[in-house]
Amino acid sequence: MKLKTAALLTLTATAFHAQADECGKVTIADMNWNSASVMANVDQFILEHGYDCDAELIPGDTMPTGTSMIEKGQPDVAPELWSNALKDALDKGVEEKRLRYAGKSLVDGGEEGFWVPAYLVKQYPEMATIEGVKKHAKLFDHPEDPDQSAFYSCPAGWNCQISAGNLFKALGLEGSGFTIVDPGSSAGLSGAIAKAYEREEAWFGYYWAPTAVLGKYDMVKVDFGSGVNLEEFVGCTTQTECESPKPTMYPPSPVHTITTEAFASRAPQAYEYFTKRGFTNKDMNQLLAWMEDNQADGEEASFHFLENYPQIWQTWVPQDVAKKVQQAL
Repeated sequence: MKLKTAALLTLTATAFHAQADECGKVTIADMNWNSASVMANVDQFILEHGYDCDAELIPGDTMPTGTSMIEKGQPDVAPELWSNALKDALDKGVEEKRLRYAGKSLVDGGEEGFWVPAYLVKQYPEMATIEGVKKHAKLFDHPEDPDQSAFYSCPAGWNCQISAGNLFKALGLEGSGFTIVDPGSSAGLSGAIAKAYEREEAWFGYYWAPTAVLGKYDMVKVDFGSGVNLEEFVGCTTQTECESPKPTMYPPSPVHTITTEAFASRAPQAYEYFTKRGFTNKDMNQLLAWMEDNQADGEEASFHFLENYPQIWQTWVPQDVAKKVQQAL
């Protein structure tokens, strides 16, 4: 009788443990930009083959995905959420035990700045600073006015146009002979960098990471010598009515993986994966450049990443999980 009871208790404990770590069906937001789509596809493959989850990708975007996770508990995972866009709502969701910040999907955060090509800095090391750029202003040919130097700004209508314009003013670039060039679009801005790079010409302007452009072209972020002044950045640099902007470097934008509380509680081992999974901007830039060169989608890029970068993704999972994923590949 005692043996039967002991066996029954063991079975119950085993069943409970299996249930406690039951991954089951998991929905993952596949956002409509490349870095997020790669992450979603990598996550789907690792969860399915490493953690025996039934992982499904569903279309997503920052605001609707975040709101749906808070209000409806779906999807279970947002792999790359630029959390400043809805910080208050996310924080409230965490407070109410609906959501969890699992980890940083971009470990460096989203990166913005004013950049020059690395070959310029090699030729003129002082160009790594804003004073060096101003000193050599005459090198930066304006596409329409030979008497002016070109600063390529963020495209009109984008939020970063405000911060780039305010920093242009704060850094006294007009006094050094620069005028703002509106590239018209994201493609216009990346095209201007590509054209300058192919001809090894001087180029100076705003850009951000992670992007394919910074994966393809070696660019140096110009140091304003100011450090980051968060109060100035939030209260003035990013505001249209900023009267007297002061120099500040761009602070990194927090980029998180968000999961629902229900998923984290139901599948603690799979949740733990998300606490460790994160890309550096350098790695993501290279991945995005590969995508662009090969006209690949998120799924194709995820296989390229899993097959060629085991030294990165295997640090995110236990050995037995890594083995299962490797076999599935």
